[in-house]
Amino acid sequence: MLEQTVQIISNERDTDAYFRLVLRAPQIAPLVQPGQFAHVRVTPLKDALLRRPFSIFQVGGDTFSILYKTVGKGTEAMARMRAGKELNVIAPLGHGFTVPRPGGETPLLVAGGYGMAAMYLLAQRSPQKGIVFVGGRRRVDILCEREFAALGWDVRVTTEDGSRGEKGLVTQPLLAELKRGASGKKLYACGPTGMLKAVGKIAGEFDVPAELSMDEHMCCGVGVCLTCVIPMKAGGGWEYQRTCTEGPVFDSRRVLWETAK
Repeated sequence: MLEQTVQIISNERDTDAYFRLVLRAPQIAPLVQPGQFAHVRVTPLKDALLRRPFSIFQVGGDTFSILYKTVGKGTEAMARMRAGKELNVIAPLGHGFTVPRPGGETPLLVAGGYGMAAMYLLAQRSPQKGIVFVGGRRRVDILCEREFAALGWDVRVTTEDGSRGEKGLVTQPLLAELKRGASGKKLYACGPTGMLKAVGKIAGEFDVPAELSMDEHMCCGVGVCLTCVIPMKAGGGWEYQRTCTEGPVFDSRRVLWETAK
């Protein structure tokens, strides 16, 4: 990981409250692995002591990008920043996804909202195509659909209000696919905790491996403050592990959902 001041190349609205931020970071970009994140200090926000964690969406040459939603003072300040301005970032951070092996399991990607951002590099670098299940509350919450389709992946969309794709939860078409045949498949997921818990349960029911990018609040991002710990099975008992360093990606079979917050 590196701490650097990087330059904004573009910062444009994607859909509704979502933005795409592209940063020039020639030393960081080549190091990024699928599922890793960047910890960003929003410099215009003078009273903000804590950085904001964002999944790294795309990498190209000497740049990397993040996809974010305006949900508070930090992201609202980011949305006002224009090309040429600078941000301080620590990246790449965390333990990411395992890229599928040639001839290995067929990857099934499950994403809720901007959980799609954490999945793109995995799909791009996978030697074999699979299915992307993307869900959201409304049409505007469906992101990156065209990008995944352009990679040659089968993209299946669900929205809770039925405004795009199938009406319902993203786990519904996933269940239907696994019922048709679960052998030789592997799940990868990123999204809200409730969705991740449901995907972990489905993986257990069908006895398929699953890697989950856990959605926890982070303060330091480097394993010092211990605010992002989650309970994990270990030996005959359990232990806390840090989402920012041992994760954010974990084997679903190890997550102790009964005591997870």
